Amino acid sequence: MSRRRAPRPAAAALRQALGEAAPKTPLAAVQAAWAETVGERVAAAAEPVSERGGTVTVRCLDPVWAEELELMQEQLLARLRDRLGERAPQTLRFRVGD
Repeated sequence: MSRRRAPRPAAAALRQALGEAAPKTPLAAVQAAWAETVGERVAAAAEPVSERGGTVTVRCLDPVWAEELELMQEQLLARLRDRLGERAPQTLRFRVGD
């Protein structure tokens, strides 16, 4: 008679499935890492919306956030490089609007 194994938590399997199902584009990589990389406060005010030629455009809630993040660009890029390696963008562009 074989012993029945206890159920395993599904969280790890779900994380793996989501990772495999996610698009493999530079924008998708930045979007997936954004909140953890920049922090909740910044993520609530700004989100990556497009990528072209190594530049990720980040939509900001207002001009104050866009200016502040522009000043922090090198720090944000360094964090993204640490997290994403060669998939990190070369530059960030901050825009206000929908």
